Amino acid sequence: APNPAPNPAPNPAPNPAPVSPASAPDAPRQSWIARLRAGLRKTGQSLAAVFSRTQIDDALYEELEEALLLADTGVKATQFLLEDLRWRVREARCTDPQAVKTLLVEALAELLQPLERPLEIGRHEPTVMMVVGVNGAGKTTSIGKLTRHLLAHDQKVLLAAADTFRAAAREQLAVWADRADGAGLQQRGQVDIISQQGGDPAAVSFDAVNAGKARGCDVVIADTAGRLPTQLHLMEELKKIRRVITKAQADAPHEVLLVVDGNTGQNALAQVRAFDDALQLTGLVVTKLDGTAKGGVLAAIARERPVPVYFIGVGEKLEDLQTFSAREFAQALLH
Repeated sequence: APNPAPNPAPNPAPNPAPVSPASAPDAPRQSWIARLRAGLRKTGQSLAAVFSRTQIDDALYEELEEALLLADTGVKATQFLLEDLRWRVREARCTDPQAVKTLLVEALAELLQPLERPLEIGRHEPTVMMVVGVNGAGKTTSIGKLTRHLLAHDQKVLLAAADTFRAAAREQLAVWADRADGAGLQQRGQVDIISQQGGDPAAVSFDAVNAGKARGCDVVIADTAGRLPTQLHLMEELKKIRRVITKAQADAPHEVLLVVDGNTGQNALAQVRAFDDALQLTGLVVTKLDGTAKGGVLAAIARERPVPVYFIGVGEKLEDLQTFSAREFAQALLH
């Protein structure tokens, strides 16, 4: 059965540091939204074409169903959206197909709303994160960008290079850490890296958590080797890393983040299911929404496995990873 999104801790620390969207988007955020819209343009145009019809009839809903399925929304989310949309059209006594598009934005934003939750730092000392995903999804790059966000909130970060088998994984992590540390932030934390060349990933993670506690770090992030959910022996290794982290700090890991390539369509939902079943995910980072990504898969995730989406990315720059807003995303997809 699908796991519901985890409830927030009942007694937060007095001053947790949320990394959350601003209520009124600033200029950089507006620029980023424009790039998100451009990245989703292909899907947006296919959906918008449906509403160019002259009347609201069964043919419109049939075309919309096809467009949503082609956008990787999945059967369950598509059926849900269509039923919800028909209800909204009746309630609003809508007669204009263009107005139906506005109602679909509302329906999609409401469906995606459970995925919108800020990442909070400060409830635990340190907050320990474990980052997982398949090869090529952008784990290490996302960690670099996430580190920038944390530094902007004046956090001291320690990175565990637990991807010990991939050549130059530690070096790649160090490059991103340096870029994040030197990103011209007015309030900057610090970045340290714990690594062992060719060592055991669980041991590296264990050492990093202990080092994080000893050095007074706010956040410890463990980068892990990419693997497919079908590689059961490697999935077992991830479970081992999680267990060993708990030995180093009893309530850790506090966040288990899956990095998902936004271009992989319904396969992204399969990844969420598999990694959630194995590791009890707390959040997602959805990358590469600047290319051929269809975007509808977030609706499928919201309907079938509503793990919070902390961040979405539209490019390679540090600032291209931004917090997820359900309404912004729905408007970008259906602009």
